[in-house]
Amino acid sequence: MHRFGILFRVAMTAIGRNKTRSALTALGIIIGVACVLTMIGIGQGSRAAIASQISSLGTNFLLVLPGAATQSGARIFTGQPTLTEDDVAAVAAECPSVAYASPFSMTSAQIVFGDQNWGTRVQGVGVDWPCIRSWNAARGDYFGQAEVRSAAHVCLLGSTVASALFDGDPVGQTVRIKNVPFRVLGVLETKGASLTGQDQDDTVIAPYTTVMRVLKGATKIDAFLASAVSPDAVEAAQAEIEALLRQKHRIRPGADADFFIRSQQEISQAAEETSGTLSLLLAVAASISLVVGGIGIMNIMLVSVHERTREIGLRRALGARRRDILTQFLVEALTLSVGGGAFGIVAGIAASRFVAWRQGWPIGLSASAVAIAFGFAASVGILFGFFPARQASRLKPIEALRAE
Repeated sequence: MHRFGILFRVAMTAIGRNKTRSALTALGIIIGVACVLTMIGIGQGSRAAIASQISSLGTNFLLVLPGAATQSGARIFTGQPTLTEDDVAAVAAECPSVAYASPFSMTSAQIVFGDQNWGTRVQGVGVDWPCIRSWNAARGDYFGQAEVRSAAHVCLLGSTVASALFDGDPVGQTVRIKNVPFRVLGVLETKGASLTGQDQDDTVIAPYTTVMRVLKGATKIDAFLASAVSPDAVEAAQAEIEALLRQKHRIRPGADADFFIRSQQEISQAAEETSGTLSLLLAVAASISLVVGGIGIMNIMLVSVHERTREIGLRRALGARRRDILTQFLVEALTLSVGGGAFGIVAGIAASRFVAWRQGWPIGLSASAVAIAFGFAASVGILFGFFPARQASRLKPIEALRAE
């Protein structure tokens, strides 16, 4: 330990002789560590945001889309209406693993109140929809089964739409959608952005019968949503829905179904894979700057070995072992990289917070991420400092003392 302390003091003295050069050498590590930490923070934050957005879809969520076909060996969504209200009623009644099911019909429209108007999407849903999506009304109430049966002209507004059209409370007011008057029953809780970045609160909710028949003039629903009785029952619910719909649609065994079923787990898995790939690419790109910083350390250490050849020869002549010379130059390289890593961590945390504040991106920095970045910086110092240190330790004392 005493010997290492002496070597550390010698290393610090050598670094201090060329403060500007040492600072510029450490700058590469500082930038590299800061980039790695910022990219890790963005990656971890995006995963947390995706998890939050997946949970905002609802509880044990299942989405059934109509119209599927096989073209050139690939299953594709055709958009042809193949699902009916009876299909949804049958799923709710005959699938024991399904807790709730709601028809879904959607259209785009301009919603007007007084001299204000707003273009948005109008979603037609059933009475089970708030249970499936876990989306409560912040003000007012949902419509009931009576409004669905009668295709009543009632609606609930998303918070974005409510803010765009009203200065006060919109509950009880009348808005016009496609020139049809609708009474506002309530305002939905704020949900935020979806996985695709779409504002979920920029919407209007109405009975699906009203949207389908009055606003669209259609006879079939666009899709339907379902919720399993528990997270463990999602796969069973998916299998039950598929078996029932194949039977009702008279699809032969082995033939392609005319519908898609997507579960919350499948959506989450796809999003996680995309996020993981993006995080990996960001980390690789940031790591390149660390490698460049390591090359800078190796270059400067080689220059230092050349400049201090006579010093090395003198130390060897006075009894220093090759191991001592190797350790001395390794300590110098490690001091530059670890010192740069410490400043890089501070810079990375500051950069992460600035990105979060400036762009509104989620940033997540764990202690393990900081430890990984610091360990990477130290590894770079050892890896790129070893070759110059080895070159220094292999110098022969007589030849080193003769050097100019």
